[in-house]
Amino acid sequence: MSRELFGTDGIRGVPGTPPLDDRTLYSVGRALGKYLLEREKRPRVLIGMDTRESGPHIAQQILAGLADDGIEFHSAGVITTPGIACLVRLEKFSAGIVLSASHNPYHDNGVKLFAGSGMKFPDEAEEKLEAEILRYPEPGRRGTLDCIAAPALGEDYLQFLRSRAIPGASLAGMKVVLDCANGAAFSLGPALFRSLGANVIAINDRPDGRNINTDCGSLHPGSLQRKVLETRAALGVAFDGDADRAMFASASGRVVDGDGVLLAAARYLKSTGALRGGKVVGTSMANLGLERALAGEGLPLARVPVGDRYVLEEMVRSGCNLGGEQSGHIIFLDDATTGDGLLTALKIACMVALRGPLDALVHGLKVFPQTIINIPVRSKPPLESLPGVSRTLAEATRALAESGRIVLRYSGTEPKARVMVEAEREEDVKRWADALANEIRSAIGA
Repeated sequence: MSRELFGTDGIRGVPGTPPLDDRTLYSVGRALGKYLLEREKRPRVLIGMDTRESGPHIAQQILAGLADDGIEFHSAGVITTPGIACLVRLEKFSAGIVLSASHNPYHDNGVKLFAGSGMKFPDEAEEKLEAEILRYPEPGRRGTLDCIAAPALGEDYLQFLRSRAIPGASLAGMKVVLDCANGAAFSLGPALFRSLGANVIAINDRPDGRNINTDCGSLHPGSLQRKVLETRAALGVAFDGDADRAMFASASGRVVDGDGVLLAAARYLKSTGALRGGKVVGTSMANLGLERALAGEGLPLARVPVGDRYVLEEMVRSGCNLGGEQSGHIIFLDDATTGDGLLTALKIACMVALRGPLDALVHGLKVFPQTIINIPVRSKPPLESLPGVSRTLAEATRALAESGRIVLRYSGTEPKARVMVEAEREEDVKRWADALANEIRSAIGA
């Protein structure tokens, strides 16, 4: 089924325009309410948001739809996406709603839905919800709704995170730099680490509704690197806007992405006998260097399509407890059902406290040169159906053989095609990435 609303990470767009116009948002509330009422008598829904200025208005439209279905709803206020996933599960809510566009600029926003299990709704549930959303008329309710506030929920989430620290690891006195991206972690991140005794230096922790992700956070680690070196910190962590991902800077200033985290965590869990499933789950974007480093540890890398939901599905299917994405979404399934930047930061800080510097934890990881080119497109036909793309892909695959990888895919949230090429030689990366990108532009470029 072709879907108009739901991408790989919920519904994304520009507030005030479809699919984030008032009618559609109201219909999201109505459709979710109907879906829940078909499954239980008195459902309860928890809603939270990041720091974008558009969040409160979007919340009002969705809550109006829920109210018209008689659904009880509560607000956790500004909170991380994984915070909602965690609280839905712990506090036994029927569903959770997060208003965030993750790492996108402030003028974008989105709606993410979580089931009562704390996991994202499966594809088939989203398809059912989408069919309902598209059939609802204009909203009938107007005015401002009072949402039942639950201010203690943030502390409940922090208490859960503290309980997941690795036993025996002390963060007392550890100097840690946290880049909060002016987003949902601006308060929770420093509060978590300070409560565990760390010496916290927080940057980009003053959100104003419009500065979320602006030249900061996980997509822009430069300021984090500089601050770590300037303050001689043991570790630096950069979150994205909704803090479901984390990137790191070692004491030497080296940036460590999700691939490095997976290697460090896999080594630690294997050494303690806690790694389940005999492998690590990653995506098609995981660097070839990670695959080879894990092979050196006797661990295969299982690749799935991009999207943390697909990582989680494979982890559950194969009994694995560690998986994630290069972008910093890491799932520690013994602790949580979704990628959680704060949880990942806590785990890595504990490993540093127990085993030494992050540079040592990722020793031997050779990152292959890699580039990703994003091409705006006017349509999304199967890429292999485009003759020029298919021909160039076959040539590149033969030329690179075992010394490189190519991934062609469409974005799940934007009208873009993505070309990823990695190889042992930088010149091969550039040559084939440019060739493939030019073929896509020629065929379907916007």
